[in-house]
Amino acid sequence: MNIIKNSLPEDGFPIVDVSNVRESYVLGSLEIPVLSDVNLKTERREFLAIMGPSGPGKSTLVNLIDYLDRPTAGQALVKGHDLNRMPDQELAHLKELEVDFVFQTFNLVPCLTALENVLLPTFANSRINIDPTRRARELYEVIGIHNHMHHRPGELSGKQSQWISIAPHINDPAIRLADDPTGNLYLRKGAEVLRIFKGLNNEGGTVVIVTHDPEIAKYANRVILVKDEIIQYN
Repeated sequence: MNIIKNSLPEDGFPIVDVSNVRESYVLGSLEIPVLSDVNLKTERREFLAIMGPSGPGKSTLVNLIDYLDRPTAGQALVKGHDLNRMPDQELAHLKELEVDFVFQTFNLVPCLTALENVLLPTFANSRINIDPTRRARELYEVIGIHNHMHHRPGELSGKQSQWISIAPHINDPAIRLADDPTGNLYLRKGAEVLRIFKGLNNEGGTVVIVTHDPEIAKYANRVILVKDEIIQYN
């Protein structure tokens, strides 16, 4: 396991390196292409926005980086490690240690309170070395929904649920991948989320966000456009 922790690339080397990736899915007897020969390098401390029209290309690219999907062809390296070649146990350890995914959907457990939903991922996360309950309360103070800690998801608005789903990711030192994290928030709250991500980036974190909102470009160091299965603008 120590090989993962002790072999992180230095500044100037790609933290994410996607090479010649092709991805498709099967619909009946048809193979539908989603990505075709995509190449992308992301450096340490970079804030990257992946933009493009509606369609599966943007999210598929981020899913490949996070190993939520397997590429049909090509290679995806995270911190120098070939995710396709890693044993499952080492891969799970790498994902826990270094890769943090903020989902587009809320992924909240309906029977748990907002506080319990935030605590849930901390129990399995070896990066958290402070009292998880205190940490969750601090996070809720930061995002301004501390009055809703004991409400269940069914008692919350969509915007509140989105905040709760984002909360566990605020202080973790990871590569942060986010699929449209502001899509369910109104303008002011969305800007607050982006400022949080930008602050994490300024502290040395790498942030990759999928979005259809051009306002994201104000926060990102680099913007790429995914369209017609390829990266058309970088």
